[in-house]
Amino acid sequence: MSDIPSFLTGDLQAQLQAAARDAQARAYAPYSRFQVGAAVLDEQGRIHAGCNVENAAYPEGTCAEAGAIAAMVLAGGTRVRAVLVLGEGAAPVTPCGGCRQKLREFADAATPVLVADRQRLRAHFTLSELLPASFGPDHLARPDA
Repeated sequence: MSDIPSFLTGDLQAQLQAAARDAQARAYAPYSRFQVGAAVLDEQGRIHAGCNVENAAYPEGTCAEAGAIAAMVLAGGTRVRAVLVLGEGAAPVTPCGGCRQKLREFADAATPVLVADRQRLRAHFTLSELLPASFGPDHLARPDA
């Protein structure tokens, strides 16, 4: 695990955890009963939260991280500076593979990914530790380039 960057002060970590905890409480998970909340910090220092939302057509649900990213984009954010994922489990609840790629669209390899439960921070990673050798928008040829 990498070190937590200095810009993620204890107070900011607590704010991210509180936002993710509040989102987790609103998760719609009647099938798995596994509620997850997530909070992302954008380039303007704003925190955006999301929760998982399941569907009777089970694979059609959305993850908490996707909801938080969508909230960020809706608010005009363009970059994820940090993310905190909150869930209860025997092992720390990290973003799924699909969400790791969704985060990569708006974050770089060094972006901190904090993993918590309702009481405490359990682990921290960089996005590259969770998604090594990733492919992102910087790999695409742009027509204006």
